[in-house]
Amino acid sequence: MGRTYVVEETVGQYLSNINLQGKAFVSGLLIGQCSSQKDYVILATRTPPKEEQNENLKHPKAKLDNLDEEWATEHANQVSRMLPGGLLVLGVFIITTLEMGNDFQNALRRLVFAVEKSMNKKRLWNFTEEEVSERVTLHICSSTKKILCRTYDIHDPKSSAKPADWKYQSGLLTSWLSLECTVHINIHIPLSTTSASYTLEKNTKNGLARWAKQIEDGVYLINGQVKASDGDLLEGQKKSRGNAQVTSHPFDVRVLTQLLLSSDHRSTATVQICSGSVNLKGAVKCRAYVHSSKPKVKDAVQAVKRDILNTVADRCEILFEDLLLNEIPEKKGSENEFHILPHRVFVPIPGSTVMLCDYKFGDESAEEIRDHFIEMLDHKIQIEDLEIAEEINTACVSSSVNTEAPLDNTDDEQPKQPIKTTIVLKIQHNIGVIAACAVAVLAVGIFFHYFSD
Repeated sequence: MGRTYVVEETVGQYLSNINLQGKAFVSGLLIGQCSSQKDYVILATRTPPKEEQNENLKHPKAKLDNLDEEWATEHANQVSRMLPGGLLVLGVFIITTLEMGNDFQNALRRLVFAVEKSMNKKRLWNFTEEEVSERVTLHICSSTKKILCRTYDIHDPKSSAKPADWKYQSGLLTSWLSLECTVHINIHIPLSTTSASYTLEKNTKNGLARWAKQIEDGVYLINGQVKASDGDLLEGQKKSRGNAQVTSHPFDVRVLTQLLLSSDHRSTATVQICSGSVNLKGAVKCRAYVHSSKPKVKDAVQAVKRDILNTVADRCEILFEDLLLNEIPEKKGSENEFHILPHRVFVPIPGSTVMLCDYKFGDESAEEIRDHFIEMLDHKIQIEDLEIAEEINTACVSSSVNTEAPLDNTDDEQPKQPIKTTIVLKIQHNIGVIAACAVAVLAVGIFFHYFSD
């Protein structure tokens, strides 16, 4: 028996309203959430056509080999940034003419694997063994309206297609629970003399990979309580009848990260000569969603974790893309860099409490953000629906590199927060030196006392 995909009715309306306009095919993404029993599809969005493709794709007998995988995967990468915790790109769809019905299978297979591979490269987290590894491909014939739904195991490049059920359901958009949290980040990335020559982007990504481990191993309080991972998220709350939304209030999540190893772990100190550092500081707003059908605590916590990791990594990636696009040269030598990370903007899916997101620099207008939503998601967005969840200067990344005096110089031009971090680190280092001196003095005193007796 194949997997079952429960699909919001408005998704079916959206797919049926797509007009090929003389093109051979139209492809796009399916967005939703996986669960052990079934998957939920709440949104579909067509891949925007390239300008140079408009003429080439207007021939109905063109082959699906013309499908631009690179363009489609780039669209998937952009859309994945706009998804809060708990939502994923579940697969791809393609709408073709009747004449092309026999050519779609290989093209869809290549596309679904290419999309997943591209998105997985940018993630700071990995799927667990327990999670569903199947992704869906949906083929719709524009003439007969016939639907063919199949899945592939993305962990097995040689996997064959499996049949799946595609079932429409009304009210799916209202059956979601939301979780919110604010995470204060203070990531200090020391740079060795070797890594100091790397780009700011590479050093930042290396540091984020280590920080991700702290987030994964953190303790998560839901409404102020630590709950058993296998427990019911709704335990102790009043349940409503049917599939209606259980609670209109989001769950408040607090994250506690481990600072010290427990007593049964031994650690060794490593002294490394450093010539600089990269600092990420600020407070980021995170949101995650889980379907209200028998939600588990572990699923909710996992969704929050991944939103934390995604939003920080995505902001940094957007910043580096912006620097590259505007051709801002990197500073060398003892110069310092300071950049404001983009802040997060949310917008609701019409008829749902589920919100999608985007990122906005301080000089970008609300109209630009709205247009980007429309281009990526192919859905109308009103400016008044945009919710700016954070202040403009909420998070920043700064770097300080000095090859001449790696440890002694402080950053005169750095903002106050990075300077404070440097001072704190130096104080912690000096405490160790003071403690060592105290032990030495005590030993000398005991020595003289012993011999004087």
